[in-house]
Order: sequence, then C-alpha cells, then structure tokens
Amino acid sequence: MLAGYDLEELEKRIGYRFSDRGLLRQALTHSSFTNEQKINKNGNYERLEFLGDAVLELISSDFLFHRFTEKPEGELTKMRASMVCEPALAFCARDLELGKFMLLGRGEEANGGRERESITSDVMEAVIGAIYLDGGLERAREYIFRFVLSDLEDKQLFYDSKTNLQELVQGEMKQDVQYRLVEEKGPEHDKVFEAEVLIGGNVIGRGSGRTKKAAEQRAAYEALLLLKDKRKE
Repeated sequence: MLAGYDLEELEKRIGYRFSDRGLLRQALTHSSFTNEQKINKNGNYERLEFLGDAVLELISSDFLFHRFTEKPEGELTKMRASMVCEPALAFCARDLELGKFMLLGRGEEANGGRERESITSDVMEAVIGAIYLDGGLERAREYIFRFVLSDLEDKQLFYDSKTNLQELVQGEMKQDVQYRLVEEKGPEHDKVFEAEVLIGGNVIGRGSGRTKKAAEQRAAYEALLLLKDKRKE
C-alpha cells in the first residue's frame, strides 16, 4: 500500500487536501491490485472514473461554451473531444506523474501499467471524481482548470498534432505527410516506439511513445513546433 506521505505528496501536487483520503487511494487503485489483494471490486478506480468522466465533460463543455462564443456546436464538440480523449488525459497525467502513485497488481506492474495511456487517463478521471465527491463541483473545477484546461494553446497543438500537421502541410505547403517507424526498444510487454514524420521526403520531427500512435503524435507535435518557429523567423 502507499505510505501516507506519498498521498500527501500527491495532494501537494494537485493542490487539494482530501477530507476522506480513502477516496484518493481508491482513485489510484487498479483492479489488478484489488483482485490480488482480494479487495471488494468497488475498491478500485472504475466507479470514480465513471463519475469523473461526467464531471470533466460538464466542466470542459462549460469552459468552451463561454470561451469560444462564436464557434458552432460541431467545432466545440471536436475541441472537447480532443481535450478529454485518452492521449490528452494521459499527457496531463504524465505532468503530474500519477503513474508512480498508482496501486497495481504484480502482473500489471510487470507489463508497464504505470506508463500505459489507457490506465493513466482513467486514473486522471478517477481523481476528478474523487475530488468532486470530497470537495464538490468547484474544487473539481479548480483541478480541471489547473491540469487539463491550462496552457490550452500548447495542449491543443499537442492533442490535435497529427490533424493539425496534415491540414497545415496539405493546405499551405501542398505536400504529403508520411510517418515512419524507425525503432522498437524494450521487451514485448514494455516496448517503446520511435517514429519520424516526413514532409516531401525530409524528416522534420521525431518522437517516442509506448504505442506507435503515441510516437507518431509526439513526432507530429515536434514538427509543428519547428514549423511554428520557422514562421516567426
């Protein structure tokens, strides 16, 4: 189990102190851990994730509705989807290093669960659910604004990196975007992929990730940053 100071460290990172710290512990507990410890299945994060997902959708929808008053429903829906999708939430979870606080079973631990986007994104939502239950909607809103909706321009660039790059290159440069897997490292259960993105046969971005898709997304993001800097010159 996590030591008390570990939970205190996480509380300091997220800027919220729980009245019921058991909710935070539950938000960090994967089903593989409860199965091994023979704990009631309600002791894992899945129910809190369900709740946190709904709270996140409400807060992000309200934010976008008031922030972008001229955008139609379709564009707002697309923006919200990009900000609360699995890779986006995993990106936010990495900033908080949520992975190192999670309780995992031995098998999931050995399979690299602490870095798996499907798990870390779920935990991000579960923490939102836990804060909502413990402190109410406004405290959950503060957390979401600080860790999900902050630095929105840069995050939007990352979340939609492949789409943005495709639109930029085909629209302005009239060229095609290609991705190339250049390296796979690590054992089968814990691989790291390295990908490059090419425009007109030239490599302009490189990225790594736990999946090929994540590696390509990171490569596209690096390419967008490069093109953005060149525009400023």
